[in-house]
Amino acid sequence: METKSNHLNEKPGFHIWWRLLRPHTLTASFIPVFVGTMLAVLDSSFQPLLFVAMLIAAMLIQAATNMFNEYYDYARGLDNENSVGIGGTIVRDGIKPHVVKRLAFVFFGVAILLGVYICMTSSWWIAVIGSLCMLVGYLYTGGPIPIAYTPFGEVFSGLLMGTVIIGISYYIQTLMVTWQVIVISIPIAIFIGCILLSNNIRDLDGDKENGRKTIAILLGRDRAIFLLSSLMLLSYALTAAFIIAGLLPIYSIISLLSIPKARQAVRTFQTNTTNVGMIPAMVATAKTNTIYGALIGLSLLLQIFIPLPL
Repeated sequence: METKSNHLNEKPGFHIWWRLLRPHTLTASFIPVFVGTMLAVLDSSFQPLLFVAMLIAAMLIQAATNMFNEYYDYARGLDNENSVGIGGTIVRDGIKPHVVKRLAFVFFGVAILLGVYICMTSSWWIAVIGSLCMLVGYLYTGGPIPIAYTPFGEVFSGLLMGTVIIGISYYIQTLMVTWQVIVISIPIAIFIGCILLSNNIRDLDGDKENGRKTIAILLGRDRAIFLLSSLMLLSYALTAAFIIAGLLPIYSIISLLSIPKARQAVRTFQTNTTNVGMIPAMVATAKTNTIYGALIGLSLLLQIFIPLPL
């Protein structure tokens, strides 16, 4: 497959490798670890080394998943010199396909080593869950029936990168998982799923031509945009309900400051139909997740240092 790109024009430079990581997507792994750990700190349990190990492992798995996505999109012909988007390091920057794939496995390997440390200090059940996360990360675009080609990509990404990572981050600190933690994770899981949904809305036409069956393709562009806005609205409604119910501190109201960015994402999708024109909508969706999650984490920190009645 490597004959597709001109490797003689391979471009050196750190920025090429940095772009391969798709760094702006790594917040989807940072935010859940941060929030899960802050919930543990609220319950008077915090081990800094475990937090750092979990954070690095989650980001490595996310980066490796991005690389597998890069490799298999290229191998299946979805990425070419005319592709528009954040990927395309192989076809535009001349990085050899096997290098991308091997680097992804190296990242998995380092994440496994960190996972061993996490298991030794918490529970070996984490190894089972972590292995499943890495398997899904590989099967997202690898395997005979890639998850990304089905209507379930958003569900898997939101569940694993949101609820599961928050749950693990909380568990390794406290050695337990409460129903409150699972419930609080739902809005973040939804926002993470929205990142993928926004990507699939932008790529709808190209994905359809290549045989994908994403939820955006099944619903159509307009209804997919409506779904995106509805999911964002649901996340904010759940957040308000959690504050009223005492599951989140009153400080968490600051997370609503991310609403303008969510509105920007939806409006940009509604007023643009070209791939290039929809890129700002994708970026705004990712930033919504980052701002929302960071503010939720900050609200938990405020509750830790300046506690208010729940």
